[in-house]
Amino acid sequence: MKRSLVRTLRGAGLALALASAVAMAQAPLQGTQVPGYYRLAVGDYEVTALFDGYNDLSPKLLQGMTQDQVRALLARRSIETPGVQTAFNAFLVNTGKQLILVDTGAGQCIGATAGMLSANMRAAGYRPEQVDAILLTHLHLDHVCGLVDDKQQPIFANATVYTAKAEADYWLDPQALAKAPAGAREFFKIAQDSTAPYVAAGRFKTFANGQAPVPGVDVQLEAGHTPGSTTYRFTSNGQSILFMGDLVHNLAVQFEHPEVSIRFDVDNQQAIKSRAKVFKDAATSKTWVAAAHLPFPGVGHITAVDKHFQWVPVEYGPYQRAAKVPMIE
Repeated sequence: MKRSLVRTLRGAGLALALASAVAMAQAPLQGTQVPGYYRLAVGDYEVTALFDGYNDLSPKLLQGMTQDQVRALLARRSIETPGVQTAFNAFLVNTGKQLILVDTGAGQCIGATAGMLSANMRAAGYRPEQVDAILLTHLHLDHVCGLVDDKQQPIFANATVYTAKAEADYWLDPQALAKAPAGAREFFKIAQDSTAPYVAAGRFKTFANGQAPVPGVDVQLEAGHTPGSTTYRFTSNGQSILFMGDLVHNLAVQFEHPEVSIRFDVDNQQAIKSRAKVFKDAATSKTWVAAAHLPFPGVGHITAVDKHFQWVPVEYGPYQRAAKVPMIE
């Protein structure tokens, strides 16, 4: 009788396990991701990182060390794929008086893996028409294509677009387009087409180095990647965040070796100098840093270790403004 009872219980257990497996299998795969935004407070300002999408960059674009050396650094982060996933990040700064967008992502210029900025902005509680000002770190397509839709109509109906005069002079001069190498003309045309509706509406303005396009922002020309590459530093209530655009493209390589450039740099030696300077200043000041192509949300701190640097990404947590967190000892 005991053996019969054991067999019965075992059979019941197996039946229960099978029934549970069937029930679990009936729960469909979701196939979606959380909205692409991340929020943090910087003093009295609210900063929202927005994910526009991504593409894969070949490690062969990196210059200054051998591909074996590059691959070794990538392998330390378990990156064995032919290309390295590279994010397109943009950032909203709500000062309480203005809503300011830093860069606009790749928009429709890359394909299905990009163009998510407007949707993620809405998911974050904002709408494109609420943006007052757009600060462009430079005019490469993955920073300006998000200005317009696929019909070249402006997405940000009430925003004024700002960029450094040196950057506008380089990309938007019709003579520059005519003189550009054949392989580069497309990039000049994209910059001109993306900004054209704002130029026509009188809502495109340039500024000199050190001239603040909007109140409360410190501007520095960090040329090299492009002639007018610009960083923007916002400070509120003793806290700062620096938006550094494309001073870094590859997390695994360029913090450990800031002397490594990328083929997209107009002047790679100057780009290396600018990167080293900004990295050192950010590490010394311990300011928040936001980067266009680091893994989303692209916000964190830079620390210095000997002659190298490290990226310390922001940790996920609930949004809180100047709240004290209890420490367990």
